[in-house]
Amino acid sequence: MTMTTTEMPKNGRKIVARVLPYLWPDEHPWVKKRVMASLVVLLAAKLVAIVTPFFYKAAVDALAGEGDNAAWLMGLGAIGLTVAYGLSRAMNVGFQQLRDVIFAKVGQRALRQMAFETFAHIHRLSMRYHIGRRTGGLSRIIERGVKGVDFLLRFMLLSMGPLLLELLLVAIVLWWVFDIWYLVVVVAVVTAYVAFTFKVTEWRVKLRKEMNDQDTDANQKAIDSLLNFETVKYFGAESREAQRYDVAMAGYEQAALKTAYSLAFLNFGQTMLITAGLVGVMAMAANGVASGALTVGDFVMVNAYMLQITMPLNFLGTVYREIRQALVDMAEMFELLDQPAEVQDAPDARPLAVSGGAVELDAVAFGYEPERPILRGVTLRVGAGEKVAIVGPSGSGKSTVGRLLFRFYDVQGGALRIDGQDVRGVTQDSLHAAIGVVPQDTVLFNDTIRYNIAYGRDGASQDEIEAAARAAQIHDFIVSLPEGYETRVGERGLKLSGGEKQRVGIARTLLKDPPILLLDEATSALDTETERDIQAALALAGEGRTVLTIAHRLSTVADADRIVVLDAGQVVEEGSHAELLARQGRYASLWARQASEAEAA
Repeated sequence: MTMTTTEMPKNGRKIVARVLPYLWPDEHPWVKKRVMASLVVLLAAKLVAIVTPFFYKAAVDALAGEGDNAAWLMGLGAIGLTVAYGLSRAMNVGFQQLRDVIFAKVGQRALRQMAFETFAHIHRLSMRYHIGRRTGGLSRIIERGVKGVDFLLRFMLLSMGPLLLELLLVAIVLWWVFDIWYLVVVVAVVTAYVAFTFKVTEWRVKLRKEMNDQDTDANQKAIDSLLNFETVKYFGAESREAQRYDVAMAGYEQAALKTAYSLAFLNFGQTMLITAGLVGVMAMAANGVASGALTVGDFVMVNAYMLQITMPLNFLGTVYREIRQALVDMAEMFELLDQPAEVQDAPDARPLAVSGGAVELDAVAFGYEPERPILRGVTLRVGAGEKVAIVGPSGSGKSTVGRLLFRFYDVQGGALRIDGQDVRGVTQDSLHAAIGVVPQDTVLFNDTIRYNIAYGRDGASQDEIEAAARAAQIHDFIVSLPEGYETRVGERGLKLSGGEKQRVGIARTLLKDPPILLLDEATSALDTETERDIQAALALAGEGRTVLTIAHRLSTVADADRIVVLDAGQVVEEGSHAELLARQGRYASLWARQASEAEAA
């Protein structure tokens, strides 16, 4: 459930508590040193800022021939005091920039680490989560959340605290140099300003969240449409998709307008409060000058201090709004981090030890939804080095067996073992390393052919990549291309034909060199001639390995050592192609139906 803005105040402390370790990690002392150095430089900047108006006052009094400045101040002269004033302002800005330079590495480290943790966690989430995810919206949530972490770290540490310190110091100086009424006016104005700013900002955060939601929705529709651009073209739906996107952007436009209008209201209200305070204090100072109690330099100094607190107060509204928005954005990102992985390694999980690659399903039961079971006590064994095919009508549970073998999901009854080891008791990394998969539709990265084949094994040499391509019977095609192995394949590999993509997928799996090979309807989307060529490559790929083939087209598995027929989630027949045809059972009827369909075609 998405956290609402009304829940944020009570959860803000929890979010801040999750972020603070990035500022003060025990394992990285250098981070602590940089944070402390940033605070020291920041304190120096604030002290310089408080002293600066005194030089301004002294310079004005020296020019006006007023005041009872100390001899050393008078000795500097009006020009010297003006130069000192300029130097103090430059030092203030210099210290602030030095603070940012020192802290930059801390903030960037935190941003990188948070982005890494979030990205890695999303990859650890289950297949069930990824099937239901919204890619475009997810990318925006990560982007905003990570930026929110960086903002929160910098501004909470380097802005909010220092701002309060500066306001306190200015109030003390006004009280000490002038009288209590200056302090009363400043405190009253600051209190009213802060109350107004926080109240309006709370309202604006809700509007901003609505705007973000509309932005996420519009971005999701755009990404979804672009990912499925072929379908859009097939149905001539370009204008329909543009209209759908425009409707989403219209919602964003309305939310953005509300946000802009509320910002104008906030800025006007803040200006009125600050102006009222400035006028009140300056009127008191002007009265003091008229009565002779204050000098012109005092009047100028009061003005300088009021302007000095005006800037950070204006900044306060922005900082508070951005911190509140950062908390909202980070809450959405932390929801991702708190999303539990459905499939996790057991605490005592050990690496899978593959001796031969035998696969065994022992009374396996599974369903994606409790009310809709898919597998109902399936039992079968694939011996080491054996080639076994699983066939059956659509919805019989064929592909589910492959997903359970790779442990995208955990079985809900029975057990699935490899060489006698329950896959729930071994590490997922070792399990995945032992199984090579050639899916029905090989999806490639928008990179080079070399990169996509090399994805099978990190650090593979060019000779190993070319050897895998030769085994998959695609090397000659690749070298015939103008850019050879450096040819880019396009989004999802769309620059290649279906057969070419499948061969790249086979080469990638061969490079991985797994002891167990899972062919999940690897040729069902191809034409007959291409399928025949791919079958030859797959036969070569399966040599010396345990091969589990999931197939809809029975002609592709007629040479399997054994064929298992699934129907309604249960094993109804098992045997060789010839044995099953001789039984005149379920397999024989499926074979006859496909044969008649092939003749009719």
